[in-house]
Formats: sequence, C-alpha cells, structure tokens
Amino acid sequence: MDDTLFFPPASRKSSRRGILLRGLLLATAMSAQRSVWAQEASDPLSAERVRGLKPGQYLWFPEVSPTGPVLLIVSLLAQRAYVYRNGVPIGVSTVSTGKKGHETPTGVFTILQKHIDHKSNLYDDAPMPFMQRLTWDGVALHAGNLPGYPASHGCIRLPLPFARLLFDVTRLGMTVLISDRQSVPRIAPTPAFLKSDAATEQDAGSEEWKPQASPVGPMSILISTFDERIIVLRNGVEIGWAGVQIDGIVPSPTAYTLASIDAGGFHWVRLPLPGQPANAEEEISPDERARLRLPAGFQRNLRAALSPGVTAIITPDSLKRNSAGERLIVITTGEEK
Repeated sequence: MDDTLFFPPASRKSSRRGILLRGLLLATAMSAQRSVWAQEASDPLSAERVRGLKPGQYLWFPEVSPTGPVLLIVSLLAQRAYVYRNGVPIGVSTVSTGKKGHETPTGVFTILQKHIDHKSNLYDDAPMPFMQRLTWDGVALHAGNLPGYPASHGCIRLPLPFARLLFDVTRLGMTVLISDRQSVPRIAPTPAFLKSDAATEQDAGSEEWKPQASPVGPMSILISTFDERIIVLRNGVEIGWAGVQIDGIVPSPTAYTLASIDAGGFHWVRLPLPGQPANAEEEISPDERARLRLPAGFQRNLRAALSPGVTAIITPDSLKRNSAGERLIVITTGEEK
C-alpha cells in the first residue's frame, strides 16, 4: 500500500514543527456551506450544562470511548460523578453524598464488591440497588433518592438508570476518586494525570512516543486546541504526545471513531455527542483535512499504530489540570475494617 495514502509527504511550505495530518479525523457530518470545525452543537460537558443538570439527571455517551479502563471521579461540592473510559469522559451524573455528621470520605478507593440487589445491613435492610462497595464500613455507590443536596449516611446515591449503566462498565478493583473540590478535569488521560505535578507540563514544542509503556489495548486520541497538543492513550496509559497546529476555531468537543482503513486511506466517522445532530456520514474536504498539522516523526508513529476502533476527541479545553479544573488533593482513606 502506498505510504502517502495515509498521510501525504510534507510540503516545502509546511511549518518546521509539523506537516499535514491528512488521514486523521477524515469523516464527519457537515453541510456544504459550514465548516465542521465551527459546527453549532452544544458541548455535552460544558460547565453550564453539567451545572444545569437537575437532581436525578445524567448524561451518558459511551460510544465516544467504547473500551478501556474506567475511572470514576466524584465531586462532593458539585454533587456530580464523572465517568472516564480510556481517559475520555463518557458520562456525568448528579449524586447525593453524605449529609452533615455522615460525610462521605474523600480519597482514592477501589471497588471491593458489587451486588445488583443489595440490602443495607446497617439501616433496616434499606434497598441499595446496583451497589458497588468502596469501604467495608458502609460507604458504597448505589441507586437512591436524590433531593438535590447531600442526604445520605455516607454513601454516594445515583439515579437508578445511571447506577445500572455504571454497574455494567465497572469491575472489581476499579479506581474511584472522591474529592472535596468543586471542579474536576473535563479530560482525564490517566489517574496519574490527576496526581502528578509533571503530567502534561512538557514543553509545547517537544514530542515523545513510547509505545512500550502500554504495548496493547484500546487507543484514544485527545487533541486540545487550547494547549496545541495531542495526547495518545493506549489502555488508559499515555504512550505519546506532541505539539499540534489547528487552523480555525473548535467551539466545542467533537468525537470521532476510525471506522476502517483501506486503499483510500483512513475513514473516520463522527460520533454525535448529546445535543449534537446525528446526521449522515460525509467525507471532509481536502481543505478541512489540511487544518490539522503534526510533527513528521510523530505522525509516522501514530499512523502505524492506528487501527479501526480508535476514538479521537478534539476539544477547545486545556488538558492540563490547573486549566481544566482545580487540582485534586488525593488522600488515601477507606481501609478495610
């Protein structure tokens, strides 16, 4: 297969930092008169939309990252739970946590036990559907009443439909971070990203490719127009990053999946997020493809690693913690008793 069918060689007029990434993000739904980069669609994880969720409401869009390790972050102040899979947000829900005198502990936990039809052994056999235990002394995720404020005895109550969805994507040993901060990152590449001061702070002009950090597993690509940076994750582990140049404005996150690779190149399909139109697939024009530029070496490594099923998200947000959300202070609690 001709190598240029994936990504064409660099033009002599190309930026010294990058060349045209003509194969990445090739297909999306768009009209002939409107640029896909500026299409009017609501941001499913905008601060306004997440804050506007009423008790019992949630957003769920697992198709943007169909496989990979799952991470749950709970914000006590915001009364929200955020689900990430392979580093990509796939859902957010309202919650009700511990009331005064029964505060939900902050820290990093793992799921110790799962039970679909659980009854409380502390509070008169109270039903706790889709229970996922975080501590042996009574703290768990489960479906329950959400009055719009902290009202539980320490557990994290979830809307019943969301509790069922979450139950289906989690596993024993999965990480759950509970924070007393208002904000959390809208894009969370890895759990280490939330705890390491050095994460994603590399020089904007540098790049790295380290596939040995995670040799196999599902791949996700995150591109931030704010940072001018691309991050590649495999099985939830960062395996590469580089500077990126994008012409034009990206007003809201846009998600894609690599549907196929053939003699014509890469075929990417837009994944409609909540609030975005689910239109028919349509190929992006060469002019649109030319808006995205990557360093040549990084581009070669990336194209060699791509396979159908890879997901990609372009976001106007920063991928750095201090820009995407307040820093999380992780305090280990919840030891077995």
